[in-house]
Amino acid sequence: MAFKVKYALFLLLVSSVAFSQKEFNSFFIPSDSLNTSRRNVVVYSEAALASITLIGLNQLWYADYERSKFHTLNDNDEWLQMDKFGHAFSAYQMGKHGAQLLNWSGVSEKGQILYGATLGFGFLTAVEMLDGYSDEWGFSWGDILANASGTSLYIGQELLWKEQRIALKYSFHQTKYAKQNPDKLGNGLLEEVLKDYNGQTYWLSANMHAFFKDSKIPKWLNLAVGYGGEGMLAGVSSNVNYLLISDLRHRQVFLSLDLDLEHIKTNSAFLKTVFSVFNMIKLPFPTLEFGKKGCVFHLLYI
Repeated sequence: MAFKVKYALFLLLVSSVAFSQKEFNSFFIPSDSLNTSRRNVVVYSEAALASITLIGLNQLWYADYERSKFHTLNDNDEWLQMDKFGHAFSAYQMGKHGAQLLNWSGVSEKGQILYGATLGFGFLTAVEMLDGYSDEWGFSWGDILANASGTSLYIGQELLWKEQRIALKYSFHQTKYAKQNPDKLGNGLLEEVLKDYNGQTYWLSANMHAFFKDSKIPKWLNLAVGYGGEGMLAGVSSNVNYLLISDLRHRQVFLSLDLDLEHIKTNSAFLKTVFSVFNMIKLPFPTLEFGKKGCVFHLLYI
């Protein structure tokens, strides 16, 4: 009797776990028709998060600098344009995930493009407006163009191919330059990830099977072209003279392989979501670097 009870409890436990896993997995499956509850959660959450972020930036970040009348700033020659690639990357990724959230809610493809894919551009434009009223910075038309480029990369592919064959990705490694000017390049890993342009690389990662569908190329294998810069201690070279440190900035172009995590087969909707989020990161692979030192081979470039 005791054995039967334990066996029954065991079956009940297994069934409940399986049911929970099924329910958990089904939560991440996109709705095949408009799910008003999901859509409202997405819209209200995004609006609240964007508002909180903008208010936080205004009170905690911009409050430390003098305010000014609205003005523009031409910063197109700074940081070897690495900051512009950062803007394009942010706009692309925010637009992509904004559209995917609306797809999860069952919103039409047109609605995903109109209201989801433009999320990054709208949010970053609001941040740019805050820059315009800060004496430290200014409204940059170069940043706006970069934001528009990232958004256009996503929307253009959806309209042309109805899929993302070319993704804009990011990778980072710590460098020796941050310690030489931590105020500009960050103090510690978390700050350096955002501020040290010397360690950032931005990639156009193309899914080769998507362009050669009749080939035997694995669907998860990408070819990636990256852009980076090194030797930067401030926005422009003249800004570091007071540091008495040599500024040896130079551009870098990279050629590498990459993984398209969104094409890894799995029956788990949860894992598909995780793969989609982490697919913004370019994974380490053997890489060729073209730059000041000529052609350099990296066994694993991060």
